[in-house]
Amino acid sequence: MALINSVLGPLDTKDLGFTLCHEHVMVGPPGFFRDYPELFGKNVVERLVSKLKKSKQAGIDTIVDCTTVDLGRDVNLLVEVSRRSGVNIIACTGWWLNTPAFFTDISPDRIADWFVRDIQQGIGGTSVKAGVLKGASDMGGVTAEGNIVLRALARAHRQTDVPIVLHSFPRGQVGKEQLAILTEEGVNPRRIKFDHSNDTTDVGYLVWLMQQGCYLGLDRYPGEGVPPRQRTVTMKALIDAGYAGKLCPSHDHLMSYLQPEATEDAEEGMQTNPYGLLYMKEVVFKHLREIGTSGEILGRLCVEGPRNFFEGK
Repeated sequence: MALINSVLGPLDTKDLGFTLCHEHVMVGPPGFFRDYPELFGKNVVERLVSKLKKSKQAGIDTIVDCTTVDLGRDVNLLVEVSRRSGVNIIACTGWWLNTPAFFTDISPDRIADWFVRDIQQGIGGTSVKAGVLKGASDMGGVTAEGNIVLRALARAHRQTDVPIVLHSFPRGQVGKEQLAILTEEGVNPRRIKFDHSNDTTDVGYLVWLMQQGCYLGLDRYPGEGVPPRQRTVTMKALIDAGYAGKLCPSHDHLMSYLQPEATEDAEEGMQTNPYGLLYMKEVVFKHLREIGTSGEILGRLCVEGPRNFFEGK
């Protein structure tokens, strides 16, 4: 057991319950929800609360919101929808792909100071503290700016022990580059989770990451490129290899996002995932059961892996 930061305050890992480790309550340009809320559709807060209440009633206890400041993170919104829905929400600090040009001239230590403040004092002048650190590298591998951010994440982690989640590009095995930098900076691989890992069917590469101690976010559902049922076959292979306790299945679902021509039900019409946060339970788990996954394993998925990750087991 360990205490971690949720948007409503400290949360004991024993109370995480069924946890989706990579979701997004709202995504848009920074500041747009505050200044132009109409671009997210009518009654957006009420719609979000309704969706989260439905998820809570269906057994979703906790979500990790992986929306960084450059993706439009709004912690006041997260506090409101968490309090009203009963779903625990863990906010993140860090940076996504669109790093400002000035990052090439700034030190990792300076950036780490920002991340540490978000974790220890609060985000944006609030008392809401981040519970995970997030970084990103994609098709081009670790860029010069990405290298700086990774080292900043590592240094913030060493000061706070908050775990690190990484947007990665598994088809290019970019995780090996990211892992090398973080371990060089002194991060224990048990404190790292590689997200979007089900964008590949390369079980050998995924097992290699877990053999180093890392966790996997199998969090692209339904996803693109790899069909959803093939993603689940890959998950089953990792379960059969004995790694159920290192898996964190999720969706990378955008519950609400900026729409220039937004309407009240535009999200539902645009989404490829009509189940929202319940896709895991309604589709993936049913497929896992069909291909031979036991009820005991299904009962552990989205519970044991997230808890182990946050506890650093």
